[in-house]
Amino acid sequence: MSDVLTEQPLVRLNAPAPQFKAVSTQGDISLSDFEGKWVILFSHPADFTPVCTTEFVEFAKLTPTFEEKGVQLIGLSIDSVWAHIAWVRNIEENFGVKIKFPVIADPDTKVAQLYGMIHPGADSTSTVRCVFVIDPKQIVRAMIYYPLTNGRSINEVLRLLEALQTHDANNVATPANWEPGDDVIVKAPATQAGAEKRLTEGYDTKDWYFAKKSL
Repeated sequence: MSDVLTEQPLVRLNAPAPQFKAVSTQGDISLSDFEGKWVILFSHPADFTPVCTTEFVEFAKLTPTFEEKGVQLIGLSIDSVWAHIAWVRNIEENFGVKIKFPVIADPDTKVAQLYGMIHPGADSTSTVRCVFVIDPKQIVRAMIYYPLTNGRSINEVLRLLEALQTHDANNVATPANWEPGDDVIVKAPATQAGAEKRLTEGYDTKDWYFAKKSL
C-alpha cells in the first residue's frame, strides 16, 4: 500500500494542474479543453452510494450558479462510464435534478493517481473526496480533502471559488467566514513608511497590518 501512496505525484498550490485526457459521460475530455475557464475537478468514492448521491444532487442544484461564474464542473471516480450513466440517470429519476457536467470514468486510476486522489490509509481502491480548483490559466489554486464518510459542503466550494475570484479581481484577501459582499482585507504594507501611511489611508484600520475595506 505504501508504494501506491509514494508513487502518486504531489499536486501543489499555484503550480500547473496535471494535464489529462479521459473518457467521461459526455465523451472524451481533456483538461486543456477548458483553458480560459475556471475548473472544479472533484472525485467521489463510488457511484450508487448515499453520501455521494447527496453531493451530486447539491452540485446539480448549484450548476447554474457555477456556470454564471465561468466554472466548469468535472466529477470523477474509478467506476465505469456505464455505471456513471446509470447513476446520473437514477439521480434524475429519483431526485428530480439533471447532472449537466461530465463525470470522468477512471477505472485504470490514471487521473486519480495523477492528482493523488487515492489515499491507501482511507481506502486503497476508491478515490477520497477531493476538490481541486483550477483557474483559467490551468493553475491549481485550492485543494480540499474530505473522508469517505462525510459529505462536502457544496456551498463552501462555491464560497471558496468566489473568494479566489475576488482576490484576482481586486488584489485583496478575504477574512475568516467571508461571504460575497462582506469587507475584504487590504494587503499589509511591507515597509515602515508604508505602515505609517496606512493609518491615514481611510480604510477600516485596527492597526498598520490589519485593514479592511468594502468593494
